[in-house]
Amino acid sequence: MSALNVNVKHAGKTHAVSLDTSAPPANFKLAIQQVTGVPPERMKVMIKGGVLKDDTDWKRVAPKAGQTFMVIGTAEALPEPPAKPIVFLEDLGDQDLAEALKMPVGFKNLGNTCYMNATLQTMRAIPELKTALGSFNGSGPEGRLALALRDVYANMERTTDGFVPVVFLQLLRQLVPQFAEQSRHGPGFAQQDAEECWTQIVNQLNPLPGSGSGTGSAEKKFVEQYMMGEFSKEMRCIEAPDEPATVTREPFKTLPCNITIATNYMQQGISDTMHQTIEKTSPSLGREAQYTQETKITRLPANLVVHMVRFAWRRDIGKKAKIMRKVKFPFELDASEWCSDDLKAKMRPAADKAKEVERDRRERAKVRRKTKSALGAAAAAGESSTSTAPAAADGDVPMTDSTTTPIAGGDLEPESTIRPRERALLDSLVHEDLKADEGASVTGLYELVGIVTHKGAGAESGHYIGFVRRDAFDGEDTTGLVTDEEVGWYKFDDDKVSIVPREKITALEGGGEDSVAYILLYRSKKF
Repeated sequence: MSALNVNVKHAGKTHAVSLDTSAPPANFKLAIQQVTGVPPERMKVMIKGGVLKDDTDWKRVAPKAGQTFMVIGTAEALPEPPAKPIVFLEDLGDQDLAEALKMPVGFKNLGNTCYMNATLQTMRAIPELKTALGSFNGSGPEGRLALALRDVYANMERTTDGFVPVVFLQLLRQLVPQFAEQSRHGPGFAQQDAEECWTQIVNQLNPLPGSGSGTGSAEKKFVEQYMMGEFSKEMRCIEAPDEPATVTREPFKTLPCNITIATNYMQQGISDTMHQTIEKTSPSLGREAQYTQETKITRLPANLVVHMVRFAWRRDIGKKAKIMRKVKFPFELDASEWCSDDLKAKMRPAADKAKEVERDRRERAKVRRKTKSALGAAAAAGESSTSTAPAAADGDVPMTDSTTTPIAGGDLEPESTIRPRERALLDSLVHEDLKADEGASVTGLYELVGIVTHKGAGAESGHYIGFVRRDAFDGEDTTGLVTDEEVGWYKFDDDKVSIVPREKITALEGGGEDSVAYILLYRSKKF
């Protein structure tokens, strides 16, 4: 059925609203919220015979074009419009456009929404997500948040001002009511947990289709392909060694890193989480007993999310408290140590060669930089040979100096010639099972590309900031092409966007109330 143009009356004012009877009443309430400011959870829409509910059948209501609905409820203050008109890129001149494209845009804070802003910025470092959203045109209530996120990312590319994600925020609060909770410390919405926000958004992305490539991947959804791994958990009874072990498999979207007073490194915290002693009922003993639980990873996703479990419930104070302990995290991660023997064996040939290739690339980069420096010094000293040597291109370098003696590294082939051979060799070593599993990591080797941090001492307060490696947006491998110092990171502090060096990222390890890593996004290395 086509949409109907109807009216809603609230607080003495009448507003025109479009009603789509093919969509659930929740969509109509969201449209009403846009014009009245009344949140759906506090809204009553009067219909013949009572109040419109989220599961009401539109056929029973039988709405007609031009019909007026009475709305009861207290409106929240709508977010303030931007202080100045939004300027779109197509309206800029060449010089202004070049300046604008140097930095990505941030998100306006709409009142304790830094948790969402930091999460959405960090998710932008997942190239497969942007690709999937760009081609998504799903319909129905299940895909509403994915469509809203698609529009957010698309519109961010078209503006130079801090983006106001009000529609996405309102829909998120409607779909996940916990994000609509009111603050206990004053008017407005409460601060929320960024890890819970990340989890809920990923759950809402389930309708996104997968790539459709690879054996059996046509049936997989995007999240299952690119963001979901699999655990194998084996439980053995300590008190009854003869009791058969139980093995279960379960999917995971985040890899937890529990933090104790002895945790100094992220890998250590993850390992401790994978090897635990728990208590449960023993069928052979007929009572509670101690069990060892050994967890192994049987599938690694291309995008691996690590959750630093920094908030824990304290009974003595009756609320969550933050664990301030300093925990070092790596910029490069080998996740094979937590994998099953079978998965390790499948990944090892390609992983070993990938490490060798990476070392070779870095060595070539050092040689090229030294050669370039030597040529520059020679030119500065008035050497004439550089004027007759061919121009360096694509990583290549001239082969001779003024005495026609080969320069160290000058005989290296350009990277554009070497790298395709390396990729072909690596591809030949990837196990067929992993090659067929589109979206899985084939080596277990990862690089850190995004971080969500929390600043402050309390779980219900503080401030969230997102950090994304600058070259992460294009999804390309830059090993050996640029130094770590040259890469840099974007810092997304709501609508304030800046560039920070790598050493600032190292400072996010914790140890105080300043910003500390809370969610870490690792991407499987591409070669």
